[in-house]
Amino acid sequence: MTPEPYTVLIVDDEAPLRRVLERLLSREGYRVVSAGSGETAYDLLVTEQPKALLLDIHLPTMSGMALYLAIINRWPALEGCVAIMTGDADAEDVRIWLERHRCPVIRKPFNVKQISDWLAAVIALQEERRERGGAQA
Repeated sequence: MTPEPYTVLIVDDEAPLRRVLERLLSREGYRVVSAGSGETAYDLLVTEQPKALLLDIHLPTMSGMALYLAIINRWPALEGCVAIMTGDADAEDVRIWLERHRCPVIRKPFNVKQISDWLAAVIALQEERRERGGAQA
């Protein structure tokens, strides 16, 4: 039986960017779910079980930083599996937040290899966690 593809949740209010990422990641074998707002993404997490999340920092009503904190609070197992996408990583408020939370940052504009490399690292982390959990059982 073929293993189920890893699901990636993309949260960005820019529909063209979401579509590009959806196509690229789908070609790489990922199942992709996307949302244009923090609220939609949070609701999706109740029914979907993504292995990785890409969050834009600037969303319409809830920042990616606030969404990150809400997600990690409710689903702590996703810590280490969420990356913030931004072109503002050097802005003071963003830099201070990132120093406190150590969330990976994918700087816009980015290239697909950055996304692929980050996803490979997330998958390796999850495999390591699964093996450790299985060894303790």
